[in-house]
Amino acid sequence: MSGSVTFPQTLLNERLDDHFHDQCGVFGVQGHPEAANITYLGLYALQHRGQESAGIVAVDAGQHRVHRAMGLVADIFGENTLAKLTGRHAVGHVRYSTSGESQLLNAQPFCATTDAGPVAIAHNGNLVNAFAIRRELEGRGAIFSTTADSEVIVQLLARSREKTLEERLIDSLSRVKGAFSLVVMTSDTLIAARDPNGFRPLSLGRLDGAWIVASETCALDLIGATHERDLDPGEVVVIKRGRLRTLRPFDRDRPEHFCIFEHIYFARPDSTLNGQSVYTFRKELGRVLAREHPVQADLVVPVLDSGNTAAMGYAEVAGVPYEQAIIRNHYVKRTFIEPAQSIRHFGVKVKHNAVSEILKGKRVVLVDDSIIRGTTLIKLVTMMRSAGAREVHLRISSPPTIGPCHYGIDTPTRDELIAHNHSVDEICKIIGADSLGYLSIEGLHQTAASMKRGFCDACFSDDYPIDVETSGSPPQLSLFRTVSQGDD
Repeated sequence: MSGSVTFPQTLLNERLDDHFHDQCGVFGVQGHPEAANITYLGLYALQHRGQESAGIVAVDAGQHRVHRAMGLVADIFGENTLAKLTGRHAVGHVRYSTSGESQLLNAQPFCATTDAGPVAIAHNGNLVNAFAIRRELEGRGAIFSTTADSEVIVQLLARSREKTLEERLIDSLSRVKGAFSLVVMTSDTLIAARDPNGFRPLSLGRLDGAWIVASETCALDLIGATHERDLDPGEVVVIKRGRLRTLRPFDRDRPEHFCIFEHIYFARPDSTLNGQSVYTFRKELGRVLAREHPVQADLVVPVLDSGNTAAMGYAEVAGVPYEQAIIRNHYVKRTFIEPAQSIRHFGVKVKHNAVSEILKGKRVVLVDDSIIRGTTLIKLVTMMRSAGAREVHLRISSPPTIGPCHYGIDTPTRDELIAHNHSVDEICKIIGADSLGYLSIEGLHQTAASMKRGFCDACFSDDYPIDVETSGSPPQLSLFRTVSQGDD
């Protein structure tokens, strides 16, 4: 493995970065006069969960008003756009593609017309039997307009023979397998549902008498809503005319498998998931890591922003000063024009830069949340040495990632994962660190025990709670490659 990656591949395709990538975030409002504006703010708070596309659907007088586009929330929704999204109910979505191509046609929320009226659906997660169901439905004449697995739910909903919308939705969800936290909106009803395994988070809140549904509590905080509770795994909540009904139609004996990587990396540290502060959890991971892998050092430095909180915990237990000696540029876009005069390590320097005044002559503990391919850490370790660091000891606040995720996280294939193909010592040599220590599986379980909930750690343990059904290749819609920036 080389210590450099030729520009512009790294910046054109963020899948080459060293981390998992943002999945999706959902948000819903029922019964607020500024529903679209509230949804915009909610999506802004959830931007970390998806930076590829965003959309809002509002309902007014039985009509759905839609705006979706590629890009960031703040760039997509201006004052004029939001003014057109009138109504007291709205749903929103931010997306990073874990299934389906990166095109506007895959932007959510999806809208459909049924005999019961228009329906909008926003989905977070990944359906492991989506391809099999899609092939079955196409064989029965169904025409799909996207390549996203979420459209399978829309198609099943349209074909269900149950009487009410909630019965049709439950019928549809009973056929899919995998992860789903979703919000469904009709002209007068908001429905929120979470899969029986509880892979992805979903929270309920209240604001001025309105009900709010959000992927994370940080979105509730931004709009000043109170966090009422999280949806339970397998729970379906129906909100109509300000009243909430709870249904539990799925198998209650199914074990819970909340994605532990939500706590390690995905969620914002100011969120609370399953009653557990994400910030507190990550800091404890760092404390356990320091006990498992101590080293003589002068500084503890995080890989910002994902390793920040764990590095604080590590420094606390190690009794070593914490310093942000690597500065991250938060305004990096996906494409750049490389200078005609080639700059050494341009691809990584545009995102990170080392502070030589802090690092010179120091023994450094570099803390990150995970190693996926290892490409970014190779560059960061090289950069730190160039800035004068005498030793660089790498510490990772999760176990080695040996398998891909099938439940809503965009990960490389198994063969592309550095820990699948190499031992810890080999990874250390490839990255160029003086030592490498991963959090143990036992250390992760010890920390997660505080939640008193079941969780999924398949990417670390290779123990997958649901098998993936593979029936054919992912769908391609080559006829629909031309996209516009909005469809309001």
